[in-house]
Amino acid sequence: MRKLINSTYITLDGVIENPMWTSPYFDEEAASLAGAQTDEADAMLMGRATYDGMSVAWPQQDESDPNTGAAYFNNVKKYVASTTLTSPTWNNTEVLQGDLVEAVTALKAQEGRNIIQYGFGSVTAQLIRAGLVDEVRFWIHPVLEGAASLTVPLNDFKASFDLIDTRVHKSGVVVASYRPKVTA
Repeated sequence: MRKLINSTYITLDGVIENPMWTSPYFDEEAASLAGAQTDEADAMLMGRATYDGMSVAWPQQDESDPNTGAAYFNNVKKYVASTTLTSPTWNNTEVLQGDLVEAVTALKAQEGRNIIQYGFGSVTAQLIRAGLVDEVRFWIHPVLEGAASLTVPLNDFKASFDLIDTRVHKSGVVVASYRPKVTA
């Protein structure tokens, strides 16, 4: 069975939106880990808000430059959890139909490598509740943005995690990887 890996860039004050603040920290060490992450994934899953941001940004990047990651993001198979998106324009994108948990369960049962998910919001919360997220990687950046934390408030979402790995980069970024605890 494929693994679903959530990878979220986050500031010290919990901001994940518009991660332009990651640029000064995206050094060789971060690029290596990010590259390994995408090398291990042949599909990407996202909610509508993440799709709206990424589908505008990535097609503008130079795919011929291997340092941008654009060739991967623009060509990998993408799945969007949305009840309002009907005609995605980003290359190789499919909108999941029907029940989210059933659709992602079916995706995970397919042959293939990992499924990567960026951002942390209501889609991730639903999938953690359903036991479908195998790992959450928070890339904690040493910066305060002073904006609203998390894209979507998750008022009724509670979860516990087991720490499975930490990496401290020279830039000050800490990548903390967790496995969601299964609750009864």
